[in-house]
Amino acid sequence: MLFDDQSIVFLDGEYVKLKDAKPHFFSQTFHYGNGVFEGMRSYETADGTRVFRCREHYKRLLEVAGKLRIQLPYTKEQLSRITYEVLRRNGLSQAYIRPLAYVGENMTLRSTQQAHLCIAAYKWEKLPGDKQLSLMIASYRRPDPRSGIQNAKICGYYVNHILATTEAREKGYDDAIMLDVEGNVACGSGANIFIEKNEVIYTPAPGHIIKGITRSVIMELATAMGIKVVEKSITPQELYEADGAFLTGTAIEIVPVGKVDQKPFKMVWQDTIGHMLSRQYRQLVTRSDNYQHTLI
Repeated sequence: MLFDDQSIVFLDGEYVKLKDAKPHFFSQTFHYGNGVFEGMRSYETADGTRVFRCREHYKRLLEVAGKLRIQLPYTKEQLSRITYEVLRRNGLSQAYIRPLAYVGENMTLRSTQQAHLCIAAYKWEKLPGDKQLSLMIASYRRPDPRSGIQNAKICGYYVNHILATTEAREKGYDDAIMLDVEGNVACGSGANIFIEKNEVIYTPAPGHIIKGITRSVIMELATAMGIKVVEKSITPQELYEADGAFLTGTAIEIVPVGKVDQKPFKMVWQDTIGHMLSRQYRQLVTRSDNYQHTLI
């Protein structure tokens, strides 16, 4: 198991066993999805355990929580220190970390002052591999950006992602690609997407997507390597006609896509820019000198 009842989590200022961290049944988050989460990875480096882009994740968490009127009494620096303590108490190094800001009992649709924060972590040793995914374009789409707060990992937003993944798996695919309300490519079910065409990489422009932190890192790496990166609307036809494609996310890092709707891409994965970037990313997250400004 990834975790058990004896796992230690941080909950509202205390470190408690997972079995004792129980939200109230009438939590507004439980019933209406009013909560926000993040996902982070820690890695073993020559200088010990390090959490990649820790404060960037907490900066986004605090910003979105504020927009949801979930007032958390922590700074991103305090949350970073708490995260390292959660890892230490669980004896974890290679781990996935899940902070969740949620609210207390409230069966109305009004905001509540009862804010809670839980930070959990569990063992995660998944390494990026060269297994190429078979994806389908799902019938479920990303919500209209005018319908809520964008660039946010809000709990209730993910129901249509679950539906998209379920649809794809039931049809024999590994996962789903979701379109936006305008019919353009938006993202994977829980990841950003890049395509490659004529030695340029393209990714959907902000507006209908979550601007993932891994996405930003890949764009930084590509630019530093002299690879042109373009943010634009991408049609399904452009996706089908790409030379290659890959997904990015904190949990999955970089994963190659072999085909979409049974249409294979032209290039062999090992010959693509995506493959080269995946190797660069792996070096980046495991090199201790990339964490010189990280709180420990």
